[in-house]
Amino acid sequence: MSSAYRKLCIYHTLDGLREGLSHFSGPSRAALLLSLAPQDPIRVLDPQFLLDGHQPKLRELFLDCTAWRAACNAPEGLRPFELRPLQDPQLTGLLAFGGSNREVPLLMWFTEEHPDLCSKGPTLRWLEHAAAQLLLDLAASNDLRDGASGFVLQGYATHAVRDYIVDRRNELVGLDTHLRVYPTLDTILGISHTREEGAWPRGRLAFVEPALLRDIHFLASFPRMEQPSLANLRHCRKLMLAVESSDRALVSDGRTIVGITREPLPQGTILADFQGRHGFLFLDDEIIASFADGAFQSTNRKPNLVQLEEALLESSLGYDRQHELFRIVSGIVACAQERKHGCTIVLDLREAPRSLAGQTLHAPLNLTTAEGMDLACSFAKVDGALHIGRDAHLHGFACLLDGRAVPGENRARGARYNSAVRFTATNDELIVIVVSADRPVSIIQRGIELTARCAWTPLPGRVPTPPTLEEWLKLP
Repeated sequence: MSSAYRKLCIYHTLDGLREGLSHFSGPSRAALLLSLAPQDPIRVLDPQFLLDGHQPKLRELFLDCTAWRAACNAPEGLRPFELRPLQDPQLTGLLAFGGSNREVPLLMWFTEEHPDLCSKGPTLRWLEHAAAQLLLDLAASNDLRDGASGFVLQGYATHAVRDYIVDRRNELVGLDTHLRVYPTLDTILGISHTREEGAWPRGRLAFVEPALLRDIHFLASFPRMEQPSLANLRHCRKLMLAVESSDRALVSDGRTIVGITREPLPQGTILADFQGRHGFLFLDDEIIASFADGAFQSTNRKPNLVQLEEALLESSLGYDRQHELFRIVSGIVACAQERKHGCTIVLDLREAPRSLAGQTLHAPLNLTTAEGMDLACSFAKVDGALHIGRDAHLHGFACLLDGRAVPGENRARGARYNSAVRFTATNDELIVIVVSADRPVSIIQRGIELTARCAWTPLPGRVPTPPTLEEWLKLP
């Protein structure tokens, strides 16, 4: 196999993995540690600096210690595309999967652990599949697989969710099960975007192992020959009305809807909780993923305000006040997302809040009270920004933000976002939180979006050779 072909395989696999995870979890990065022969050095492929800051730990694990090389002397029996798993290096904020065999001493994928993940399981299965695909590419004797792994990994979301559920159900109920997971997931996605008289589905649908149905006490059940088939999505959607806004659940054996219950469900049950335009997928009490617009996603749909928390930690505020302001902003953002409207919040950290053009109040509104928070959430629907001071009081609403054009503007984001960028560029000690009507949240400070990510654009022409781990550790 030529060196050029190997490098193309690696870069295509990395690009496909990154692209697929970005659709599943939001903007994501990926990195790879790889050694292709027992005596070869470890090479690092990290085009978006995912591993930046973890250099001391990587040096300790892979340069100062050589115990990982013992795995390449594993007993016979592993095929060329099989790996003996290596221990997770436990890098803060990252998920990893790697392994070793006689031909490839080290292959380890990394991606970031998003703070709003429902479960790490599907993402880890994704990394495991990326490792298997890359091994197949490296074991191939021709270029027929060039680029194939990238396309496979781009659309792996449903398969990752299915793989994790199958593994967990094997642990819970054993290997000999009759509930097929792929048709179950297809049914959930099909019902999720089937409307009844213009309304999106609400309620719970449980998929139970057929052998365990006898343990369920049904409020109502259907004769065997008249049980609604899951293939008829319209009929299933109509039956969801029977469990809407209640603690009841429809029960299915994976082929038909058997009845309705409110009793505890058997172990290994796959549960879909429909909540309108979106919903959540559970295995027993463990949340696996969310779903919306006919696709599975990793997000728990809670606002991601990690960058706001970090910005508050860097301020001069005391810990209690940081926590109070974070709680207030989180509550307003969550309310805006639930009501599906956009809003802007100006967090003014100056000792004396500045004067903003907008609707002022005779006396600032105390946001530490339930009444104050409820009123602030209602004010957030009015055009303009909420003005919150470091004293946890609302000093104004419907405020106008202005400023001169700056390089950080994004014409694709609209007036709310760009006015916040302009305003913070000329005003220190301000943090602006912009909530879009379609859910994204942007944290902006000093004219820079703290939540922004740089996209990886592969350079045209020859694919470069990745640096060795020793060379990479010396990079500035």
